[in-house]
Amino acid sequence: MRLEIEAALSYDFQDMTDLLLQIEVARTDGQTVLSDGLSTTPLKEFRRIAAEAGVGTRAWLAAQGQVDLTYRAVVEVTRPAVALETLSAVPPRDLDAVDTSFLLPSRYVQSEVFDAVVTDEFPGLSGGALIAAARDWIAETFTYVAGASTAATTARDSYDERQGVCRDYAHVLIALARAAGIPARMASCYAPDVDPPDFHAVAQVRLEDGWHLVDATGMASPDQMAIIGVGRDAAEVSFLTTMGATTMLFQSVNVTR
Repeated sequence: MRLEIEAALSYDFQDMTDLLLQIEVARTDGQTVLSDGLSTTPLKEFRRIAAEAGVGTRAWLAAQGQVDLTYRAVVEVTRPAVALETLSAVPPRDLDAVDTSFLLPSRYVQSEVFDAVVTDEFPGLSGGALIAAARDWIAETFTYVAGASTAATTARDSYDERQGVCRDYAHVLIALARAAGIPARMASCYAPDVDPPDFHAVAQVRLEDGWHLVDATGMASPDQMAIIGVGRDAAEVSFLTTMGATTMLFQSVNVTR
């Protein structure tokens, strides 16, 4: 599946501000970047660094005044859509250092409070079968409501309210996976059928043969997503983190097949 991507951002910074940008498609398994480019207004600083778990890159910027950024890419997604139900979990004692870190609670994902939910809602299930059941359960019981959550909303909040946007759906699925002893992380992606069009957040779980994307909103399929980056939760995959006051002027994301 070949995707054409364009993301455009425009922000205003009253004072000189440090920014951490993550909008470029990752060079990682399951996708090939055929072409891409990032254009910006003149900046005081621009420096790329590795992103979380070595998936993708971030860029440090320093800017003041209006900053316009445009990213365009053509990506070939070769990742197959796998039947999760056929995959087993990896025993936690066999995980490496990186994967182990995605088994632990994090800022937005208090997985330790979801043990009883896993036991009550998914009795007798494990591995990929549990993940598929959790994905379907979230899709059936939650309502997608733009503006229903804030930057402070946690997985526990979303579970209690049964509503949210893609980041909230992903946080709950990640919490359920970790509570079941399955490493899980958030992946920021580009996908063609996201409505409204935006940067998309999904879960990624570690099963017997590697990491697998799982979208509880049902808007995106693993074989049609281009990964930008991964992290323990939304705090680590934000497309823009600012170290000062910021005013958004414009933002758009367009992804087509």
